[in-house]
Amino acid sequence: MNHFPFFLVNIPSVNALESSNGKFIEIKILDKVSSKTNLIKLTIGEEKKFQNLLIKSLKCKNSEFDDNPEITAYIQVQDLVIKDNNEVFIFNGWTFSSSPAINPFDHPVYDIWLTKCY
Repeated sequence: MNHFPFFLVNIPSVNALESSNGKFIEIKILDKVSSKTNLIKLTIGEEKKFQNLLIKSLKCKNSEFDDNPEITAYIQVQDLVIKDNNEVFIFNGWTFSSSPAINPFDHPVYDIWLTKCY
């Protein structure tokens, strides 16, 4: 009977290699009416009010696979002026720092784009 040595090897998961999750995000908000830009820092999981928007980030990730890492964040945005119960969020999804047009934030007054995850 042949005996083969058995070794346990600790290999990091693919997710641990491909990204690092952050605890904060930074977003820029452009007021299209006044042309003013504001930089907002959000803690993951907490809501923050900006003008008539309520913004919450649920998760953010920094990709580490290339020379120009991608920053992604899952955010939810409510417009507190809209009272239609059928449309709770005006934005609910992933946003990408390098390509905000992939899943665009569409609002008549504000533009939002992701700048950091840390």
